[in-house]
Amino acid sequence: MLDNLTDDNSVENGSGLIRDGVYEKIRADILACVLAPGSRVFENDLAKRYHVSKSPVRDALLRLQEQGLIDVLPRKGYLIRPISIGDAHDLYEMRLLLEKSCIRRACDEASDEELASLDKYRSVENGDLAHWVTYNRDFHRRIAELSGNARMAKMAQEVIDQFDRLTFVGVSAAPSEAASEKFVAEHCEIIDALQARDRSTVTSLINKHISKSQKQLFAVLENPPIVE
Repeated sequence: MLDNLTDDNSVENGSGLIRDGVYEKIRADILACVLAPGSRVFENDLAKRYHVSKSPVRDALLRLQEQGLIDVLPRKGYLIRPISIGDAHDLYEMRLLLEKSCIRRACDEASDEELASLDKYRSVENGDLAHWVTYNRDFHRRIAELSGNARMAKMAQEVIDQFDRLTFVGVSAAPSEAASEKFVAEHCEIIDALQARDRSTVTSLINKHISKSQKQLFAVLENPPIVE
């Protein structure tokens, strides 16, 4: 009986790993624009591309739909959502409002130990752009979490999660190592101001940080192939 339970768990865990792996691969290809914005994709083609059955592909596409990266076209496959300048403007406006509120609360409410936990974001391991985008997302999500307001943090994190592809496109315009070093340096300034509980400075820094990202992205979005 125990052996059967173990076997069932092993099968279930293995299936879960496959599904997570397919999701990560498709997501990474969308972020890198390997699966081009505005292109149509089909379960059969993706199953062949990633050497899996259609089931984990379907699950991955539905997860990506929830993140705003995929649109379902009934009986016509799936659409890689185009990058819209208008939508990007709206997202940046929401992000500024939410992150400024979160970082002020974190400055006032987070414990010294919680603020010290941000030190792990003072550097990032060398890796590809997808790895750096993950680091950047986790940094901003952590600040939202430190606000101590669960509802506001959840809203901020949902907006931050939608920025992965925009971040990838914006940073890819500059040499990855140089862009990474500049953004990490800005993160360090934000961490310093937070740990010093300098509310005015940290608000100014997060505003400047996000506005710089926005300016860099819209310079890239002048390239017609990736604009809706």
